[in-house]
Amino acid sequence: MQSHARGHLVYAAGGVLTVHTERGTSIVPADRVAWTPAGFTHYHRAHGDTDMRIVFLPPSLARRVPDHPVVFLASGLAREALLALTGPRTYDVAAPGYSRSARSRILRVLVDELRETPEQPLHLPEPQDDRLQAVARMLYENPADNTTLAELGRTIGASTRTLSRLFRHELGMTFYEWRTQLRIYHALVLLADGHDATRTAYACGWANPSSFIAAFTGIIGTTPGRYQAGRRATARPPRPPAVVRPSE
Repeated sequence: MQSHARGHLVYAAGGVLTVHTERGTSIVPADRVAWTPAGFTHYHRAHGDTDMRIVFLPPSLARRVPDHPVVFLASGLAREALLALTGPRTYDVAAPGYSRSARSRILRVLVDELRETPEQPLHLPEPQDDRLQAVARMLYENPADNTTLAELGRTIGASTRTLSRLFRHELGMTFYEWRTQLRIYHALVLLADGHDATRTAYACGWANPSSFIAAFTGIIGTTPGRYQAGRRATARPPRPPAVVRPSE
């Protein structure tokens, strides 16, 4: 785990990333950007063949984005700005580098683009209540578990009404919404590892591939098949991890 004095953006140019903080887990499939504000203890994890790019924002720009972890969809312009900031000019001494003023202008364009992008429903909040933590542990271990909330409550000694209230008040979502988010996270990991939609659907608890495709499309914005095809089409050759620490 680590904590940075500056907030940073993590971009998945390919593959799937997760960013874990005390607030929960941000799921970052290809062409998404996760924002982690300064001071949050966190760690990153890559799933499958992943191309991760990291850009640090100075405080003057960090103030213009949310003060909590969030995931954005990368627009075409935001994507090109991220790739420019983390491309050969950053890690290849033979490539001509951007001037300080040029980097600052690109960063401002990037932040402007992110500010115009709705937050993605790809942040899985971390429960704090002991009862919710017990439910979460069971479902993390087996995302295909279709046990009802009432049955889970009997296992841990809490009523359905109490658990429903805790999910809404503490996590800001229903139990069903939270479990769907958890399953989408596991589905993205399996798809990144090369599993097909049918196998992924059953492994993550959907009754059939059609219901999985509908849920996946509703959150990710495209079908599992198109998502995998897009990942293959945008696969990039191996390159050194790119980290940009711009000056103010």
